Amino acid sequence: MTRRKFFRRIAACAPVPAYAFGVEPKWLDRTITRIPVAAIAPGARVRILQLSDLHVSSFVPLSLIERAVDMGLAMNPDLVCLTGDFITNRQAFDGPEYRRILKKLSLQAPTFGSLGNHDGGPWAARHIGGYEDTGVVRALLADSGVRLLHNESVDVRGVRMAGVGDLWNEQVDAARAFAAEPTRLPTVLMAHNPDTKDLAGAFPWHVMLCGHTHGGQVLVPGIGARFVAVRDKTFVSGLKQWNGKHIYISRGVGNLAGVRLNCRPEVSVLDLVSPTALLDAEHRV
Repeated sequence: MTRRKFFRRIAACAPVPAYAFGVEPKWLDRTITRIPVAAIAPGARVRILQLSDLHVSSFVPLSLIERAVDMGLAMNPDLVCLTGDFITNRQAFDGPEYRRILKKLSLQAPTFGSLGNHDGGPWAARHIGGYEDTGVVRALLADSGVRLLHNESVDVRGVRMAGVGDLWNEQVDAARAFAAEPTRLPTVLMAHNPDTKDLAGAFPWHVMLCGHTHGGQVLVPGIGARFVAVRDKTFVSGLKQWNGKHIYISRGVGNLAGVRLNCRPEVSVLDLVSPTALLDAEHRV
């Protein structure tokens, strides 16, 4: 059963709590997570705003996306990362309005994007009636001032930002993304699907930012997530450690089929700090 079919089946159940459809999908949760990175100088901090899985559609209005953008920008990020699934399929959306909203981000801080499985490509065309290529989303990002990192990297504000293509659309090329000269800078990798770690793990990054899972989207009390579209079910949401690196998986802003239960949409604020800063904080407690 696909994730989409699962959520549709939930929607067909009677009775279905109005909360799961009318309240929680709109109830944004702003989280702040401190991540220790050895390459960060003591006393320094790099604040990253991550928004993922915006999924504009009939279930996810642009007004919700704008509220998420405004909530994140209020935290004064140094950098912004958008980790894929800007659209859901070929559903029409107000392009000029979407660009206006995303441009708020790029006008305040350097903003980078990576592509998700819904943003176009072989998987999207075959499984969800999506676009055969990523042209629509690429144009949206370019017109919004968002720098797409598609198997490439760039140095900005003392950080190396890298991004790879989508795993399900078979567009990951980590070797190309890390082809630049080695650096001592803290390195952040954007990859929509957390399973990408298995292809990119050998390369020199400190933190990988992902989405794709929606945090499970529907967490059944006493059971948890019944359907998560990843191979490694230990990487569903939040901060995880893996092979000496950190991976953060956002629950995302949007959704599929208009439902969320015990899994609020997330605006992620990530503070990269030196490990000594965390130790000092622990000693003060």
